[in-house]
Amino acid sequence: MPPNSKAVACPFDFSTGLEFDPSLAALMARDSITRIRLPYGDADAWLVTGFDAVRQVTTDQRFSRAGIMGSDYPRLTPEPIVSPESINVMDPPHSSRLRRLASQAFTKAHVERMRQKITRIADTLLDEMAAQGPPADLARHLSNRLPQHTICDVLGIVQDDWPLMDRYVHQLLSTGPDSREGAATAKAELVAYFSRMADERRHSPGDDLISVLANAQDGDDALDDRELAVMALTLMLSGHDTATCQISNITYLLLTRPELMKHVRSRPESLTASLNELLRFIPFRKGVGIPRVALEDVEMEGVRIRAGDFVHVSYLTANRDPERYPDPHTIDPERPPLPHMTFGWGGHLCVAVPLAMAELEVSIGRLLDRFPDLRLAVAPEDLRWDTETIRRFPLELPVAW
Repeated sequence: MPPNSKAVACPFDFSTGLEFDPSLAALMARDSITRIRLPYGDADAWLVTGFDAVRQVTTDQRFSRAGIMGSDYPRLTPEPIVSPESINVMDPPHSSRLRRLASQAFTKAHVERMRQKITRIADTLLDEMAAQGPPADLARHLSNRLPQHTICDVLGIVQDDWPLMDRYVHQLLSTGPDSREGAATAKAELVAYFSRMADERRHSPGDDLISVLANAQDGDDALDDRELAVMALTLMLSGHDTATCQISNITYLLLTRPELMKHVRSRPESLTASLNELLRFIPFRKGVGIPRVALEDVEMEGVRIRAGDFVHVSYLTANRDPERYPDPHTIDPERPPLPHMTFGWGGHLCVAVPLAMAELEVSIGRLLDRFPDLRLAVAPEDLRWDTETIRRFPLELPVAW
């Protein structure tokens, strides 16, 4: 990187409600990509913010995720979240191979069976909330438990181990400087746990996701136990992470925007489209995720990215790019449908998107059906928001009806 180009320090610790991070907004407003310095890692990185530029980085094989492994790459967490064998840090054709095998677990038939399980879980959790009576914490009753119960159930994890899974995931996603040892231990324990499950399912398969993955084949190719364990870890993280945050975030937005709630209730057939607009709008995480490294010099937006430079993209800013989404800071459920980047893009689009969308469609749909007069039980400014992890979500969401 040019020695006279000073990096912008970016803690990316903004966590006020679902407002857009002002530091990200300032970086978006710059004429070109910017060098940034994150809290952890021994190097700076370039930050790419526009939709088209993010799309280029995520699909251009001159930028590699696999190339970051073994380096102290720039990041927000003390301990790197990903394992070297994870699909999240593989490049084509290796990632393509894993995606072909993993996609067999998310066929239309498999997802429909999952949706039936999700519906049963959601109805049980909402029954319990109704029985308790108002006010009730929606985060505790639904947002936290439904994704956890769903991913543990579909992976085939015994119920006694569900609290253990939740604890490990929280340790992995923590950003505090004292969390590194706990995160490393949690990652190792989860890989070991899923390795044992993989071996068991090969010999005695069931109807769970790990059994499907253990028996998935592409010609003579199949996942080995280590690959399967890391894939299960990736699904466990994404299963807890995305849906947990988004159920609360989406409900919060609906309860604080009456016109939006009116639209969603009056147009149940357009729920999926409304959810996608909300997913585009919501800043679901802090800052950035996993970087890439340039394998050769690349010119972008008037800047020469040198071979060996780290490059971060922001899906959050890409989702707010006015050249792709007119009036991007407004929630418009009638917006013409255009794919967003909340679940990633290109070769690193989340393989479990069908499961995540099924969870959101069922949970929000059943919640609004069950509680037609749902409302916040506290003033919005009195809600507490997560400050300990890379996620953005309310710690509690008290509701009444």
